[in-house]
Amino acid sequence: MTGERRIGVLGMGTHLPPTVRTNAEVAEGVGVTPEWIRERTGVLKRHVAGPDEAASDLAAHAVRAAAQAAGIDIADIGLLVCGTSTPDELGPSTACRIQTLVGASSAVALDVSAACSGWLFAAKVAHDWLRGTEEIRYAAVVGVETYSKFLDPADRGTAVLFADGAAAAILGPVPAPQGFTHFSLGSDGALADRVLIPAGGSRLPASPATLVGRDHCIRMDGRTISRFITDVFPRLITDALERGGLSMRDVDCVVAHQPNPVLLRRMGADLGIPADRLVVVGDEVGNIGAASTPYALARAASRRQLKPGDRVLLAVFGAGMTWGSALLTWSGAHAITPEAAAAVPASTTTGTLVPRPPESEGVPR
Repeated sequence: MTGERRIGVLGMGTHLPPTVRTNAEVAEGVGVTPEWIRERTGVLKRHVAGPDEAASDLAAHAVRAAAQAAGIDIADIGLLVCGTSTPDELGPSTACRIQTLVGASSAVALDVSAACSGWLFAAKVAHDWLRGTEEIRYAAVVGVETYSKFLDPADRGTAVLFADGAAAAILGPVPAPQGFTHFSLGSDGALADRVLIPAGGSRLPASPATLVGRDHCIRMDGRTISRFITDVFPRLITDALERGGLSMRDVDCVVAHQPNPVLLRRMGADLGIPADRLVVVGDEVGNIGAASTPYALARAASRRQLKPGDRVLLAVFGAGMTWGSALLTWSGAHAITPEAAAAVPASTTTGTLVPRPPESEGVPR
């Protein structure tokens, strides 16, 4: 039966635009010091899309890399699901833009909007779709954000955290016991106004007044969001372990959304997650929303910290509010990622252009 098929990760790819915005550049705009940003958030730098780059452009790079890592032809992708809260346009779906860019002409393409939880929500859609049909063998699931297009450079609560990037996974059949299990997703729309882009949709269409009011920029109630994260993250970890009949000793790697490295490390320590099992990448890329969790998973694989059979606990949370978790037994998939630790030359007023190093293919860590 198709419903009995195990679905797992066959390959991963990531993409970061080459322009880097340093803490010194961000600090000048928000009226703090670079040290303040580092101490409060742990973010050291953030990648920024170019003026002519949209979310689909970044995502296409990541999907191509994921297909290469999986050893499949783009033409064999039958489903393409994009998680993003910064789409190219309100319509059509950004997934359709990505489909054309990569040449996945046979794919069904659609978007999933769940903010920073978007990739795992999209992975659940793809997982169930693949289990339910034999007509589609491979799915590309990509998380992407171009937050820099929607930031107020003078807003300390958002400008220091958010950045741009993309990460993708190819999902397909894997032998037992590999693959995803124990998905659990949730939402609380009562908190939807705590972090959002107010204008540009049907409730507050673009107008001269919304432009003057900078209502097309991200607004975030930082204190409420921090309370939400510190409440939901422990519950996600505890509930996932209970559903799987596991203890933390049974988990080889915890991959979570990256709100900021300081907060994530503190919550991990409070939960007793060994530091070497909690993947933290926000220091090198900032908060890249729906791309954060797959980017962290790909980095874990490329740094050789995942082995075939390792058990990964995935935990996500984001605007909406949304949250989710899943268990993933690693398949031994390869990941192709850019090296994020490239040296940063002298900065400019618009960002620092970092020469892109060769992409490296790693084996699961």
